[in-house]
Amino acid sequence: MNHKIYIQDVTLRDGMHPLRHQYTKQQIKYIAIALDKAKVDALEIAHGDGLTGGSFNYGFGAHTDWDWLEGVAEHLTHSKLTTLLIPGIGTIDDLKKARDLGVESVRVATHCTEADISAQHIEAARNLEMDVSGFLMMSHMNDAKGLSEQAKLMEDYGAHCVYVTDSAGALLMNEVRDRIKAFKDVLKPETEIGIHCHHNLSLGVANTIVALEEGANRLDASLAGMGAGAGNCPLEVLVAVLHKSGVETNSDLFQLMDLADDVIRPLQTRPVQVDRETLSLGYAGVYSSFLLHSERAAEKYGLDTRTILNELGERKMVGGQEDMIIDVALDLVSVLKS
Repeated sequence: MNHKIYIQDVTLRDGMHPLRHQYTKQQIKYIAIALDKAKVDALEIAHGDGLTGGSFNYGFGAHTDWDWLEGVAEHLTHSKLTTLLIPGIGTIDDLKKARDLGVESVRVATHCTEADISAQHIEAARNLEMDVSGFLMMSHMNDAKGLSEQAKLMEDYGAHCVYVTDSAGALLMNEVRDRIKAFKDVLKPETEIGIHCHHNLSLGVANTIVALEEGANRLDASLAGMGAGAGNCPLEVLVAVLHKSGVETNSDLFQLMDLADDVIRPLQTRPVQVDRETLSLGYAGVYSSFLLHSERAAEKYGLDTRTILNELGERKMVGGQEDMIIDVALDLVSVLKS
């Protein structure tokens, strides 16, 4: 079964990370309305770590998720309002509250080997008559067969779509291809497949196109690549490549270009780009949102950020272990002193 291309914008969720979750309510509403006018199919709003992610561990937002979401849905005429929930951070009650604020779609995110913790949340979203996707984060840490087995679990729980989520921007093109093929082998024809790429190895667009070629149709991207690490697959670039390739989307390319350059880039306090630190994320296979935490630890303890990132990769640390970055830095200092 062929599915229509579905462009999912993540500027207002994954794009929270480089701003330390400090979007104002006015910025959220303005950008959401502009994305709707540019006709992206869906736009996601939440703290960078999902609903109620604001905490000492992840960083507090300028506002609550409810403040950011309030009043947005009523202004959307095309785009589906979406959010993200990580079980153990967000709850079913949070999901209900988001639904009451007009959220139509949710991505339930787990580590790539922990799909079993998503069952209750996916079921709850289906009971709320929401569009629901399973979101398998750090997908490079599970091989194609193992990841497809996790995807099958999410489908069994009721997910309409399951994502290969390259949170570290560590997957190479053949690795994306293998994972999407494995999904196609086990999922029902009516279950959609999504791809979410980070740009740490400069492969965000290429990996998204490879996924599309193998059958993915829900494509995540963000304006100017706004997101953790070197950012996400840049939306305006992706749409340009799709249109040049003869792939139809609903999106207005020029409007997206203008939004990226005139609105999003001026907000970036740390340029969202491939540099020695963000490249190290992809090379070491480290969760992209660890970047700012690692940079702060490196400055505090007189270390090279890359040394910390490489050690995090060696230890196979995953999202939720941000508090351990300081411990890793202290261990490295002890080694250097000995």
